[in-house]
Amino acid sequence: MKVSLGALLVVAACGGGKNYQLASPEPARSTSAIAGGSYSGGGSYGGGSYEPAPPAHATMQSTPDRVAEPEPDRPGLGTTFGESVYAPISYAPFERSSPSPWAEVLLHYNDEQGVAAHAEYLNARPAPLEVYAGDGSLSVALVDDAGRTLPGLSAGGRTLIVGADGERYRILVRNATTARFEVVASVDGLDVIDGNPADPNRRGYIVDPHDSLVIDGFRTSDANVAAFRFGRVADSYAAQTSGDRNVGVVGLAIFSERGAVWTRAELGRRDSADPFPARGYAVPPH
Repeated sequence: MKVSLGALLVVAACGGGKNYQLASPEPARSTSAIAGGSYSGGGSYGGGSYEPAPPAHATMQSTPDRVAEPEPDRPGLGTTFGESVYAPISYAPFERSSPSPWAEVLLHYNDEQGVAAHAEYLNARPAPLEVYAGDGSLSVALVDDAGRTLPGLSAGGRTLIVGADGERYRILVRNATTARFEVVASVDGLDVIDGNPADPNRRGYIVDPHDSLVIDGFRTSDANVAAFRFGRVADSYAAQTSGDRNVGVVGLAIFSERGAVWTRAELGRRDSADPFPARGYAVPPH
């Protein structure tokens, strides 16, 4: 998968022998991409440091001042800093067509009990869920270790995904167009590349035409990521670094590339083009 300079969408990069592609950094217009994993596709992202800070429990002895006082346990799930997964990256150029995202996707997740309570509140029922971005040209889903789409529901302006404690998950983005897109992804309010508070203006992954982007975890080096695993809020990467305020949400900001983009909407306009738009009869003079 490829990483570029900005986009807010939920996606997962999976490990494996495939090489991820990164964009070579250029001021204000290039992105770098990280690619790799068992899913087809690659990714790229812009240059700079991308190694996230380790969870607080990993640095307690050397930097005890970083560890905040423990807060009361919150119910539900967060995303932990999981095991190392091989996901090498390379770089590729990408220039955004606009500073504003082409589309944004938000996926809220929780355990079965939490989603059931939320579903009852919204009067809806969970089922395997894939969310379509923009005009439907791209889709986003959370998938398990076997690639199965996790169940969820969309109601009341919210998309809710059901996870299970200890379960590994990935963010999957499918591109049904002939154009490239840049995807800036966040988990629990943290950028998936460097682990800092997320901003859509940061670099992101590039998803190629008619390809898929899989994001596996928080990037720790050019070659590896820390797998996304559901866990207790107190054990989440966010809770042990910047705080748990934004635990339970995956965000994707998706940017189109400068130049013509063959989206479903544009193809629909082409398909329905009328060669004689002014059909009718002559009108008598006044």
